[in-house]
Amino acid sequence: MARCYSPCSSSPTTFLSLSSFKHEGLVSGRMRVPERRNTTLISHGYPSLRSRKQFELKSSNGHPLNAVSSPDGLGGKSSTEEPVENRGKDGPVVYSEPGKAKSTISVTVVGASGDLAKKKIFPALFALFYEDCLPEHFTIFGYARSKMSDEELRNMISETLTCRIDKSENCSDKMDQFLQRCFYHSGLYGSEENFSELDKKLREKEVGRLPNRLFYLSIPPNIFVDVVRCAISRASSANGWTRVIVEKPFGRDLASSGELTRCLKQYLSEDQIFRIDHYLGKELVENLSVLRFSNLVFEPLWSRNYIRNVQLIFSEDFGTEGRGGYFDNYGIIRDIMQNHLLQILALFAMETPVSLDAEDIRNEKVKVLRSMMPLQIDDLIVGQYKGHSAGGKSYPGYTDDPTVPNDSLTPTFAAAALFIHNARWDGVPFLMKAGKALHTKGAEIRVQFRHVPGNLYKRNFGTDLDKATNELVLRVQPDEAIYLRINNKVPGIGMRLDRSDLNLLYKTRYPKGIPDAYERLLLDAMEGERRLFIRSDELDAAWALFTPLLKELEERKIAPELYPYGSRGPVGAHYLAAKYNVRWGDL
Repeated sequence: MARCYSPCSSSPTTFLSLSSFKHEGLVSGRMRVPERRNTTLISHGYPSLRSRKQFELKSSNGHPLNAVSSPDGLGGKSSTEEPVENRGKDGPVVYSEPGKAKSTISVTVVGASGDLAKKKIFPALFALFYEDCLPEHFTIFGYARSKMSDEELRNMISETLTCRIDKSENCSDKMDQFLQRCFYHSGLYGSEENFSELDKKLREKEVGRLPNRLFYLSIPPNIFVDVVRCAISRASSANGWTRVIVEKPFGRDLASSGELTRCLKQYLSEDQIFRIDHYLGKELVENLSVLRFSNLVFEPLWSRNYIRNVQLIFSEDFGTEGRGGYFDNYGIIRDIMQNHLLQILALFAMETPVSLDAEDIRNEKVKVLRSMMPLQIDDLIVGQYKGHSAGGKSYPGYTDDPTVPNDSLTPTFAAAALFIHNARWDGVPFLMKAGKALHTKGAEIRVQFRHVPGNLYKRNFGTDLDKATNELVLRVQPDEAIYLRINNKVPGIGMRLDRSDLNLLYKTRYPKGIPDAYERLLLDAMEGERRLFIRSDELDAAWALFTPLLKELEERKIAPELYPYGSRGPVGAHYLAAKYNVRWGDL
């Protein structure tokens, strides 16, 4: 790992070396705090993003997009107090009625040559364009160190674009229209001069319109602050809003996460920072609250009185595959548990919010996290996959990866039991399990209900009452589905019982297809809808649960239990579940 000095203090802060990332990156040294640019950020009066089709587009909370109005930035006068000025190549353009001025959005993908940008961000932006969800006037810029022309960027992007939604339209025409809105600027991540050049190009595209700017940081975390400093001081919008999407990881523990937040807030307000966890944008995670709060059949059951345990399961059927250098600095707990699974847990367990407003929902999530005790080492099992041969094929172990040290103790599997100490969930185990190189790929939420008291049919199930347990399953990926496992009589003479599923399979019920999580989150960020993004106090509460455990694992050098590549994981995970009289539902 590399040590570099924080831009906020003289004390060294530990960050990852850039060699362990696939993102476009740059190692930076000490950064001076620049003089803050005089930027007026107007919080209302903008035409909202809406589809150019004949229907009203809504953001992910169900409200009309023009109903979303949140202040961004560090303050400034209302748009009704003074005219809006936008400087173009030939001088300033002044609008006498800024509330009626036509707006434009400029999206700058920082780290445009990295895998995330190519595989997820640009395709998501194209999908939004394909669905007419972007405004009539928008511009997309790629920014990275690599030397590249506009045409080379377009060729790179075009390799990953697909018209997955509606193949009846002419896909190639849509792609050509989209690619003509894409441009590239090469520059260093810590260069204010290079960002000033980017600003000039942006203003040329925005001339005559009210400019709004969104920066997506698809880069390693140790240069977040460098980029934000340069972007805000040299390339922020003079009159519209400026927002920044920050990709995980948000630090390695509570201290480093807090330091990163403190540094970012030297240049941005909390309302300008959009910390993205793409799992919150997945369709089934989005549907979790709808399923609970809009169906009377479920809401009364959502407590310790009827639920025996909740399982949050994530599995991948492949290993690190060249990402070992990055993964070895984080491990499965930081990479999956502390963010993806814990965010789902908070959404699942929260009390009914006052409204669908972002702050009301995030307030309830924070309450859940603060009601939980830090995870204990006795409630954790860690594992690491080893080499394995099956069917004449050999599978490498984790330490066989050339970017991973031979003596690495980094877990590639973890199972944990967590508890929420409040009136609704006291005593209910929330079991998490996440791992790489397992027998299957998937992510699901399993809710196992209590046994029926005095069950008249228990003799039909024998002594194993778990076979008679009702179970609600939300399969997040792949093949999104919701199904309820019930007991019923098998047709025929006699009394024979069976377990059956009441199944909602999304690809059958909704054949058009499901938008990628990044599409929903990008659109929400453009609209200022923060419900699916992580607030700083929420992030602090999440790290507080895992930091003591992570510190103990590293200080005691606890060796992970080895499990074969392609297996169901360490045997210890089954003992952990049995400790709380639970069986893993995915088995």
